[in-house]
Parts: sequence; structure tokens; C-alpha cells
Amino acid sequence: MENVTFYWLPNCSTCQKAKNHIERHGIRNFELRDIKENPLSREEVETLAKLVGGADELFSRRAVKYREMKLSERELSKAEMLDLMSEEYTFLKRPILVFKGKAIAGFFEKFWNQFLDENYYK
Repeated sequence: MENVTFYWLPNCSTCQKAKNHIERHGIRNFELRDIKENPLSREEVETLAKLVGGADELFSRRAVKYREMKLSERELSKAEMLDLMSEEYTFLKRPILVFKGKAIAGFFEKFWNQFLDENYYK
């Protein structure tokens, strides 16, 4: 069994749902990484962005700071998104599940089932 890493915030209800979801699917041996207590480096953010399909797929526009900083009023470059995610965990779409060099961010059960079918159960 290959390593599975689950990036999350323990107090996030969506993260808790996703964790329960993968456990119900029989995935038990995975590394939990609290992105607040153990922040990601710029290099780790870049790697995750590549795995999920780009900075845009990893960047959360739901973050309170996104609104506070009025970031919706302008176009963010990929480099700016990577900088923001590296500096402040709330800009990371969460949770993030990584397995076999593939990753998915943000929990939508349908997409996670598809991800698991295509990557975990093969």
C-alpha cells in the first residue's frame, strides 16, 4: 500500500466529513497533516498545485482573507496564488488528499469517489 496523505484542519467540518468518507472506503493508514499546525512550504504548495491540476485548483476563494483583501476585484497570477497559499493556510482549498502522485482538493463526495475509483482501487 502506497502512502496516502490527508491535508486538513481538524476543526473544519468539511475536512472531518472527508476523513470519515475515506475511512468508510477502507483507507485507514494515512498521514494526517494539519495545515495550520504544520504549514506547507512554498515548494510543497507548488507540488500540490501541480498534482491537483494547477494553482487555480488549489486556491480557495472562500477564505475570509480573500474578501478582506478584496482579491476578487483583480486577476491573481499563478505566482500570487502560490505566494498567498504559502503564506496563509486559509488560502488552501481543503481538505487535500494525495495518493500515488495524484491529488484532489476540496471535498465533493462524487468527485472523491471518482478519484478513489480511478487511483486507489486500481
